[in-house]
This record gives sequence, structure tokens and C-alpha cells, in this order.
Amino acid sequence: MTRRRLLLLSACAGALALAGCASPGPRQVDSDASGAWSGRLSLRIDSQPVQTFSALFELRGAPQAGELTLTSPIGNTLAQLHWSPGEAVLRNGSDTRHYDSVDALIEAATGAAIPVAALFGWLAGRSDRVSGWRPDLSQVGAGKLQATRESPEPRADLRIVFERA
Repeated sequence: MTRRRLLLLSACAGALALAGCASPGPRQVDSDASGAWSGRLSLRIDSQPVQTFSALFELRGAPQAGELTLTSPIGNTLAQLHWSPGEAVLRNGSDTRHYDSVDALIEAATGAAIPVAALFGWLAGRSDRVSGWRPDLSQVGAGKLQATRESPEPRADLRIVFERA
């Protein structure tokens, strides 16, 4: 595992711990899949060894074009991800990496293929289906989302506590 991925995973682990402490008030869910969200996210990958990470996040845009900023609990920017058709860019300090798609970028940054297009739908309260993923949208109205990737292995668990901006 690269040092960069370990740093990102470590930062995300801290955010996961914080996510369990948040209790946002009820909010209405908008059916639009574009917009802006902020909050905390965590990802656990049941690999050998288990990988966990968490971060504060700001997500803006849509599946086709957008940006995601990950920060540590003390406010340091861990990574900035920007995507548009045909390109996705990861900025981590002075390092910049280019990818063909936002899905490839997310997988390179986290070690797990997270379905970005479906994530926007899930945050908006829609049960967009993705092969191998099982979203739990029962708490989306309260600003909480959980999605589990059961296949392909290793299993991954994504948890998000969010506010719609």
C-alpha cells in the first residue's frame, strides 16, 4: 500500500470516529441528483489487513462534473478531487494525478470502487441500484447514509453523515 493511500485512509478513519457522534436534525430530501453536501464520511474495507478511513467532506456538482474536498478533523485539506467528462483530477498537496473517470479516481484514492453516480442519487434519497452494492436509505431524511458493497470482494462499508447545502 502506498504512503499516500495510507495517509488518506488514516485521515478517513478519524472522520469515521466523528461520524458516530453527530446527530443532525431531520431534513427534507430533494429528489435532484445535483447539488452540494457536506459532512463526514467513512469507509471500511474488509481486506487483509482491514483498511478504514474517514474525513470531513464537501461534495458539489453532479455525477458528470463536480468536486469533492476531503479534510482532516482539524481542518487540513487531505485531497481535492475534480471531475468532468473524460477527466478526473486528484490534488494532494503539491501532487496532481489525472484519471480517465471519477470512478477510477475514487478507486485509486480509497482502494474501493464507490459508485459516484449512484452516490449522488442515494444522497438525494433515491435507491439507485448498482451491482454488488446495497444502500440503506432509511436514515437519509435524518442526514445519514450507509451503503455496503458485498461484491466483488473485499466487502466495503460506506457511512456518511451529511447536510445538504
